[in-house]
Amino acid sequence: MSVKGINRRQFLHASGLVVASAAVSGGTLWLRPSIAWAMSFHTLDEHTAKTLLKMSRHLYPSPSIDDDQYARTVEGLDAKAKSDRALAKLLQDGVASLDASAQGKWLDASDEVSLQTLKGMEATPFFQTVRGSLVGADGPYNLPAVWKKLGYQGSSWQFGGYLNRGFGDIAWLPKE
Repeated sequence: MSVKGINRRQFLHASGLVVASAAVSGGTLWLRPSIAWAMSFHTLDEHTAKTLLKMSRHLYPSPSIDDDQYARTVEGLDAKAKSDRALAKLLQDGVASLDASAQGKWLDASDEVSLQTLKGMEATPFFQTVRGSLVGADGPYNLPAVWKKLGYQGSSWQFGGYLNRGFGDIAWLPKE
């Protein structure tokens, strides 16, 4: 069947087969377009990656930031863990500690249990590594798509600074 000669029925049938195949294969299938992405990992297993994603959302919750933007941080940790076995072990052991503290899978724990578990781990290298990644170069707050959602125009030094680009937009300051 050529692409030119495909009709609507054939397209829907073929796309339905693709979706069904993805669901059966065990991959994560996201149906909301705002979070449609495929996380790819080389070092971390799926459970570790999903746990790190949920942890990221708990550490820096924002309704303006989609899961795919948090997932970039997890992918960055995975990329670093590929060449740093100590980091890979730290992340895997940290997720195992979260699961042990939650007395099961931390992913399935209630929000209250999840937050209490995280508070108990604040001083650990695992917690600090994930937290640091979220506020660093790999974090969601370093993505122009997130800046736009939060109302930040981005860097302005290349445009002559903020004096003529957003400085006077602050409505809550008293006018002199």
